[in-house]
Amino acid sequence: MHRHAYNQRKLSLAAGPRRALVRGLIDSLILYERVETTEAKAKTIAPQFERLVTKAKKGDLHNYRQIMSVTLSPIAAQKLRYELADNFKSREGGYTRIIKTGVRRGDGAPMAVIELVLDDKPASKQVDTKTEKTEAKPAKSKEAATEGAKK
Repeated sequence: MHRHAYNQRKLSLAAGPRRALVRGLIDSLILYERVETTEAKAKTIAPQFERLVTKAKKGDLHNYRQIMSVTLSPIAAQKLRYELADNFKSREGGYTRIIKTGVRRGDGAPMAVIELVLDDKPASKQVDTKTEKTEAKPAKSKEAATEGAKK
């Protein structure tokens, strides 16, 4: 059976409990900036959180009220609007990162960490590769020196 035009995961829950679960996870993601949950739940909340960040970046009252209607805690809505939205001003999307962490011991469910992308990681990765290359060159010269001493 095909699931045409249906793009939501049911998460083995009825609509009301599923909505409450997603709202709670979004609140936790805003407040703690990192949540460990199942892979399916992480993939479910990521696009919804992205839409909330877009609304928070606009910053007007209408969008703030829409954020308030999704979040369970007014503190989470305030943090999203006044703190996190400023960190995402230069980004055009991709506010979250999902990292798979293995399986849960009890039932074997695939687990993942969903976290906020607050800083530019590609710039730091470029610096890391440069330092790795410079570290690799002295190691080769040490090997060459030891080989010369062995002969």
